[in-house]
Amino acid sequence: MADSQRIDKWLYFTRFAKTRTTAQELIEGGHITVNGEKVLKCSRDIKIGDELTILRGTMRFFVRVTGFVEKRVGAPVAQTLYEQTKEPENLAPPPKKAFEYRAAGSGRPTKRDRRALNRLKGKF
Repeated sequence: MADSQRIDKWLYFTRFAKTRTTAQELIEGGHITVNGEKVLKCSRDIKIGDELTILRGTMRFFVRVTGFVEKRVGAPVAQTLYEQTKEPENLAPPPKKAFEYRAAGSGRPTKRDRRALNRLKGKF
């Protein structure tokens, strides 16, 4: 068993990226850090015990490398190749509410409420 592996292969094998090309784009885009240091080259080797921060879309993952494989494996096996050091962070802002929530049975909407609903639906 190898004691190190290219970071792009590891991201692909552990299913953090759907393809090797996607893994390379994550790395070259500066979305991966290893032990607090930004990685910009796909050929960077990682070792067991390295701590990675992976920014994928609006989610940021914090993991520690625990193993390597030679090819892409199923999700249950891939999850054994790392351990989460912290819970993933969702960086997306919470969705805005279009209008206040109305409890069921609280009466008919007012004229103002109906107009707000019509504006939301694109009706005038």
